Amino acid sequence: MSKAPETDTPKKRRGASVLAWVLMAMLIGGLGGFGVTNFGGGITSIGKVGSKEISTNEYARALQQELTAFGAQFGQQINLQQGQALGLDRKVLQSVITRAALDNEAARIGVSAGDAVVASEITSMASFQGTTGSFDRETYRFTLQQNNLTEADFESGLRGDIARSLLQGAVVGGFQAPAALTDTLFAWSGERRGFSMLRLTEADLPTPLPEPTEADLTAYHDANIAQFTRPEAKRLTYAALLPDALAKDMPVDEAALKDLYQTRISEFVIPEKRLVERLVFGTEADAAAAKARLDAGETFESLVVERKLTLEDIDLGDVSKEELGVAGDAVFALEGPAVVGPFQSDLGPALFRMNAVLSAQETTFDEARSALAAEMQTDSARRAIADKVEAVDDLLAGGATLEDVAKEQGLTIATTDYAEAADDNAEIAAYPAFRKAAAAIAEGDFPEAILLDDGGLVILRLEEIVPPMPQPLADVRDKVVAAWRDETLDKALSAHAIAAKSAVEGGASLGAYGIVEVTSAIDRQGFVEGAPDTLLPAVFGMAVGALQVIEAPGFTALVQLDSIAPAVTEGEDALALRESLQTQAAQAIAQDAFTLFTSALTAEAGITLDQAAINAVHAQFQ
Repeated sequence: MSKAPETDTPKKRRGASVLAWVLMAMLIGGLGGFGVTNFGGGITSIGKVGSKEISTNEYARALQQELTAFGAQFGQQINLQQGQALGLDRKVLQSVITRAALDNEAARIGVSAGDAVVASEITSMASFQGTTGSFDRETYRFTLQQNNLTEADFESGLRGDIARSLLQGAVVGGFQAPAALTDTLFAWSGERRGFSMLRLTEADLPTPLPEPTEADLTAYHDANIAQFTRPEAKRLTYAALLPDALAKDMPVDEAALKDLYQTRISEFVIPEKRLVERLVFGTEADAAAAKARLDAGETFESLVVERKLTLEDIDLGDVSKEELGVAGDAVFALEGPAVVGPFQSDLGPALFRMNAVLSAQETTFDEARSALAAEMQTDSARRAIADKVEAVDDLLAGGATLEDVAKEQGLTIATTDYAEAADDNAEIAAYPAFRKAAAAIAEGDFPEAILLDDGGLVILRLEEIVPPMPQPLADVRDKVVAAWRDETLDKALSAHAIAAKSAVEGGASLGAYGIVEVTSAIDRQGFVEGAPDTLLPAVFGMAVGALQVIEAPGFTALVQLDSIAPAVTEGEDALALRESLQTQAAQAIAQDAFTLFTSALTAEAGITLDQAAINAVHAQFQ
């Protein structure tokens, strides 16, 4: 579907639309090599609305833009098949149909943007500004050329975008939510509930949970075998060379080790420090008077508040004697927490409060040697691996197998069944680069060297796809025990909650069953820590005085509704909520109107789609 109309004026929307048009144009450069700029066989259109053609390039660009944007949102590349499963292709198709319907209607009624308007939009765009900050024609030509656009194409597209914005603005502008609708939404959204909640845990059970028998575990494992089935996996042979494997055999230069120690001496020799706060005053006299008040029994904190400061404002953290300047000697002469001063500081006369002594620490070279040597050996191992990369690439390019490369370059060969969703993958799968390569590898792929983030090297080969496989009880016993226990506990808590509910309904006190949490007033957007999302909807569906057992994985509670209160109508929060609801309602009405309008335009003008052309565009994404 087309994007929901905004509440901005058409002029404001044009700025955003123009920018979006340019961003879409920027995709063309990347798509040129992708194949969407030439479909052959005279296929130039996927259909039309009225007399307005929908070009194959327009649909392809919009589809690629949607896939890219969706992938960026979730941090991974989305291919067309995944996009189709999510309905992105249908969304894009509806979007270009809507654009075509608006273009067709704009042409029919004579809505267009004049040359002056188009020129104004172009000259105001930062993408086309030169070094002086103003529009530069050469920059304009070069930018369009770099993105495979002619001036005529760009200006025609921009003119159409402005016309569509004008038409859309005329349709959606001026909608307001009826007061009755806003009042109803406000009353519903701001309505509050007060309730008492008894959370039940294992400690509340009248009898402890039993230990599972072998029969219990076998039955649970069999009944829930899907939980204990390893997902489809890729059986991979990999050759790896990791820094840890080489490091222990790397030589250590004793002189270089001592130089490294001296270079990082500040890590190993830490002078004595103090935790200090500094309270600055305007004059020496003010500081001295404050010190006298302290000596007379007034608190340091009261002086801080008097200066309109907080303890965070005056905290210096851990400081050395030198960092304190002239106050250093006095502060470091203290053996325990105390206040000294006034002394001059870079901000003026100040009192200094010492809160704690941090003793000097020294790690000798002999004590640090083993850690430094390990670092040096690991760095040497990384460099040694880096030196092998070119040779490994050459061997692979020459047709060498993983086994050949491993034998010649000292890599270790192993096999693993890798499944992205599994929690028992091999240690090598801890590397993000390995996981990315394992997820992408397909049958027939040419093996290539993959660098790992710690400087290691790995090469993958896909052997086969391993179908989902149930795991024997012996292999997943701990998981089965934990899952059985969770289920058994949930059932026991549920039964206990139901019994408590019956007792309370019969006159017993809710508090007799444990600590009761009381929430005096909370609205539908509220938050109850540690409670599931289903809690508040359930509470808002209860009658005053009613009791209800609310359950979710790992959560069981007995809730009693104490009160129902109307929305708060006064104050900034109430005003902000009303304005927000009013705006949302107006936007929803405008969106509905715009959807009906474009649907009517499409129906009136008539729509023709060429599925073969659409399929041809999709084929370019394979």
